[in-house]
Amino acid sequence: MSRKKDDQGAARPGWYEAGLPHVWLPYAQMKMTRAPLPVAHTHACRIVLCDGRELVDGIASWWTACHGYNHPHIREAVERQLALMPHVMFGGLAHEQALTLARRLAALVPGDLTRVFFSESGSVAVEIAMKMAVQYWLNRSVSKRRKFLAFKGGYHGDTTGGMAVSDPHGGTHARFHGLLPEHHIIELPQNEESAAAFARCLERHAEELAGIIVEPLVQGAGGMRFHPASVLPRLRDAANRYELILIFDEIFTGFGRTGSLFACEAAGVVPDIITLSKALTGGTLPLAATIARGKIFDAFWSDEPGDALPHGPTFMANALACAAANASLDLFEREPRLRQVADIAVALERGLAPCRGVPGVKEVRVKGAIGVVELEHIDDLERLRARFVAEGVFVRPFGSIVYLAPAFTIGAEELAKLTAAVTKVIGTL
Repeated sequence: MSRKKDDQGAARPGWYEAGLPHVWLPYAQMKMTRAPLPVAHTHACRIVLCDGRELVDGIASWWTACHGYNHPHIREAVERQLALMPHVMFGGLAHEQALTLARRLAALVPGDLTRVFFSESGSVAVEIAMKMAVQYWLNRSVSKRRKFLAFKGGYHGDTTGGMAVSDPHGGTHARFHGLLPEHHIIELPQNEESAAAFARCLERHAEELAGIIVEPLVQGAGGMRFHPASVLPRLRDAANRYELILIFDEIFTGFGRTGSLFACEAAGVVPDIITLSKALTGGTLPLAATIARGKIFDAFWSDEPGDALPHGPTFMANALACAAANASLDLFEREPRLRQVADIAVALERGLAPCRGVPGVKEVRVKGAIGVVELEHIDDLERLRARFVAEGVFVRPFGSIVYLAPAFTIGAEELAKLTAAVTKVIGTL
């Protein structure tokens, strides 16, 4: 087998050399980006490269692998389902894994969020939530409520609707500003000034708004920005006052990442629609869920065929993905995941503390199993990422932040290796 070497002298397998010229990588300027690392296999909290190097994964594959990699319980559940039925269309047919998962999710999320619509990705789950909110009004013969109130620093996906309610300037979609549907994007109401601006926006525009969308507690891909739980009751009160649909995007925060199973629990607030994905299947297969309260579903329950929700992803409720999700929920029930998150929070606070006071560090913050070191700026992201690989860890800074969001099952020594790598690299910038 032909093997070439990468820029660190490591051998590249033949499949890599043959296939790389035919892929388009995410979030990458292909002309300038460093070649991706060839992965042979994974185990626990580690990524094993084809040259034999092992990296402690600090971000759990974009926050999905909450139980670590290759968990035997999830693997066995998927293997059993594969032998029975890998997939069947969800139009006119149903299967045990999907209906069982829907029932379990409805029991886990707060309040009367009882109707589950499945899809394959978080971005699509957000699109479905927005579509539900707009059609909720259309089905009530209100056609002018088509816009959303969203927040600066927010990120809701890379599809058109998700981009349109994400931060138009600070994120990855700035070049599309002015080309997307226009919504009202303002500061989160965290203080007196921003609360006043929030109130003014509602007073002026409520009659054209279908709803409000927010990432509760943590704005993830927009910069790992934290906000207090007190913001959420303020949004709920405003949604009630103006009859708006309140959507909580818990793609990132759901399933324990912030310390409670769902971020909305920290404030005792029930949204009208909640979106889930990322850790839903324990990082094994693509699956997402948009879960609505009874009052939302009731607006679609009609003798008019046109009042039905016109949406149906081809692979929605995929049997293999649902089996993985059910197995992941088993692990949340059987194993002490939230206690592990609390322990990770303590370790992150302790391990990242030396970064405070380092020149160029703007802030260090921790919430649940999320640790963030925000810098004044990062000049060369690619070089910084390579430095972490050289330390034996996989950490992927973006924007001006270096962050950790490891698997909840990570060992103390592995977590210490991650925080030590962050403090070492940041201390020598």
